[in-house]
Amino acid sequence: MSWLDTFLFGYYPYICLAVFLLGSLIRFDRDQYTWKSDSSQLLRTGSLRWGSNLFHIGVLFLFFGHSVGMLTPHFLYEPFISAGNKQLMAMVSGGLFGLLGFIGVSLLLHRRLSDDRIRATSKPSDILLLVLLWLQFALGLATIPLSAQHLDGGMMMRLAEWAQRIVTFRAGGVELLAGAGWVFKTHMVLGMSIFLIFPFTRLVHVWSGFGTLVYALRPYQMVRSRKLNLPDYKGR
Repeated sequence: MSWLDTFLFGYYPYICLAVFLLGSLIRFDRDQYTWKSDSSQLLRTGSLRWGSNLFHIGVLFLFFGHSVGMLTPHFLYEPFISAGNKQLMAMVSGGLFGLLGFIGVSLLLHRRLSDDRIRATSKPSDILLLVLLWLQFALGLATIPLSAQHLDGGMMMRLAEWAQRIVTFRAGGVELLAGAGWVFKTHMVLGMSIFLIFPFTRLVHVWSGFGTLVYALRPYQMVRSRKLNLPDYKGR
């Protein structure tokens, strides 16, 4: 493996992860008023509704699908599904939701670039983020025909083993990517780069989504009045 592969797939993941976590924490601590999605819904609603819904459906499925598929040890699902069938399932489901996300982000990017008012109120990071997401969806879809040429699941197993070694701080993961094509590697590097810029863009509002979920699932609070004879109120 070259020194570039060693850096990109051996050290770069940890750089991205450190910036992702520490950067998000520092921004929340020092600049909470920018902790929002900066919605442009008031300027134009129609294409935003379609683009946003399709994008979020696609990206959420792909995020959790990649997380489960890449980080679940092979021995846990081996009794139920073979590596080849798992790869085929990932190609079909990933292709479907990847296409939905690609259409969604294309609508959002076109909307932001074609509308003068929206473009005037957009930050450079907003447009850069959409361009990177568009490229990432395109690269992800481009991996499908390449994966179809090798349906034995071998490459998927090596990619998953690389990811598991990264998150468990084990060495030897870079060598597993020796046979991966440039499309796969570019897709992986761009995905890590999105985590790298995460704290500096509107993507930080994703953390608020997790916070809302935790708030919605917490136990009810019993609220009583000591002075007034009012009925009990149960609320979040």
